[in-house]
Amino acid sequence: MTPRTALYMPGSNQRAMEKARGLPADAIVFDLEDAVAPEAKAQARAQVVAQIAAGGYGARQLVVRCNALSTPWGLDDLQAVAAAPGLATVCLPKVESVQQVRAVTRELDACGRSDMVIWAMIETPAGVARVEQIADCERVDALLMGTTDLCAELRLPPDEQRRGLSYALQRCVLAARLAGIMVLDGVYLDIGNSAGLQAVCEQGRALGFDGKTLIHPGQIEIANAVFGPSEAAVEHARRLLALWQETTEAGAAVAVLDGKLIESMHVDEARRVLATAEHIARL
Repeated sequence: MTPRTALYMPGSNQRAMEKARGLPADAIVFDLEDAVAPEAKAQARAQVVAQIAAGGYGARQLVVRCNALSTPWGLDDLQAVAAAPGLATVCLPKVESVQQVRAVTRELDACGRSDMVIWAMIETPAGVARVEQIADCERVDALLMGTTDLCAELRLPPDEQRRGLSYALQRCVLAARLAGIMVLDGVYLDIGNSAGLQAVCEQGRALGFDGKTLIHPGQIEIANAVFGPSEAAVEHARRLLALWQETTEAGAAVAVLDGKLIESMHVDEARRVLATAEHIARL
């Protein structure tokens, strides 16, 4: 199931991680990188592993954002998360090459975790320039936009419409679609600006993103609503699949719903909508 929302959770904040068990985010990304000071890295790592082992997160997808292998903490992070029961996804920051992904894959394999998949963060010009090759790596399951760092490296002025990011955002969506993987939009930093969050979520949805990464629980409701199927969309999907089945069983050549021709791509999308709605109900 593709997450509508992925909430970053500081690995150093024990209370926040406990609270996450009751939040309606589809995925929880325990952060050992940017959100944790160097002197707190080891303790945060141990706390994250303990929280995951304790369970109680239900159907939410659990992810750990590790430090890069090039840092003093990266290898210890990978070895720790590889040993964490119930964890199947690791998030890599600032991915810029296929070689980075392969190095992490080798370490996970050495730990006996060839089943673990990777969420690759694209947050630098080099990452954008090589995003097609990164997305096509066998173990990469999703691309995550790191728009804050990318804006800084591109020297973009503040802009609610994100005009300077347009090319990078669209290229990453295209790369994800070519590779058949998920792609999640970057975070929105103005925590108290609900209207701004709504607008940027709608923009991301219009660009083709599957969901949104978040930094605060107060952002979940709006992002879930924008990236999740509406009641009308769910009902339309049910009607479409019912009509498609009737048409197929009758041997008819054409199916038309509400005056519009139905093709196999519409059937696939309807099934995805219903699967998403069912997953949301389980959450």
